[in-house]
Amino acid sequence: MTELAVKEQQLQQAAQTYQEIKEEIGKFIVGQEDTVEQVLWAVFAGGHALLEGLPGLGKTMLVRTISEVMDLQFSRIQYTPDLMPTDITGTMMIQPDEHGAQKFHFHPGPIFSNIVLADEINRATPKTQSSLLEAMQEQTVTVLGEMKRLPNPFFVLATQNPIELEGTYPLPEAQMDRFLLKINVEAPGREELKEIALRTTGLEEIELKKRVDGDFILNAQKLAKELLLADHILDYAVTLIMATQPDEETAPEIVKKNVRYGSGPRGLQSLVKIARVRALFSGRYHVSVGDLKKAAFPVLRHRIFLNFEGEASGVQPDEIIQKVLDAADLAVKAK
Repeated sequence: MTELAVKEQQLQQAAQTYQEIKEEIGKFIVGQEDTVEQVLWAVFAGGHALLEGLPGLGKTMLVRTISEVMDLQFSRIQYTPDLMPTDITGTMMIQPDEHGAQKFHFHPGPIFSNIVLADEINRATPKTQSSLLEAMQEQTVTVLGEMKRLPNPFFVLATQNPIELEGTYPLPEAQMDRFLLKINVEAPGREELKEIALRTTGLEEIELKKRVDGDFILNAQKLAKELLLADHILDYAVTLIMATQPDEETAPEIVKKNVRYGSGPRGLQSLVKIARVRALFSGRYHVSVGDLKKAAFPVLRHRIFLNFEGEASGVQPDEIIQKVLDAADLAVKAK
């Protein structure tokens, strides 16, 4: 079998397995197709995701279900105002050894898992929120000057309530940028509400099958990086990012009027990563403009920071992103 044939087989197998994962998750999670898909994009791109929505929409259950289907070690951290950084990372404790001598031993915290659910992350104070920064960026934890490496694969899937709710602390910009995606979890419709009630209040228990493991995820991440990214596709991605910056000539009027500062290099990297994963699970060898457009909303909505006028007028990031996409299309046609 030729190398090209092997790659084609790997692509088709990855796309088929991805559909099986979604179907298995769908046995337990009602609706939320876009949310499930976007969380899986983040996982297979090797990044972290922030899920925002009102309480009771199933954000926590979705993350737990994904960990079961993917056969990954799972831990949940319930963020509260009194949570301390050491409750997350772990700490050094003095314990006697076999000779009776007192020595420091490291007791790992819940961060040492494949999937870490940071539940209601914006309920904790900024000091505790920042304890995730090193783990999310470097996949390490430093305790008393000693660096500990986290498992591989490693993902932080955080949930937060809308910042308008009482008792929340907005995440700082530096930490928001560490999340590959920000996913808006929408409320279910009428039929979905009925199905949720039937599935969760009856006697029948749903058993989930383990469809993949950590090795499959790591191999899929590597395979996605091998997909072709044409120069004109990369140019389009760059044009998108540039159009989010208010001092850029190609930026639409809504950006110049309402945005304090837009996305940067990490936003471009995230856009390309997600577009590659989407192409992979579509069974294609190459990234398309359509992949970039689908990735734009969850990738950019937390990387566009409004100025005072934007916040006062109530303009939404998704509205700005749509105008940015329109401006990028016009810029490409003008060339």
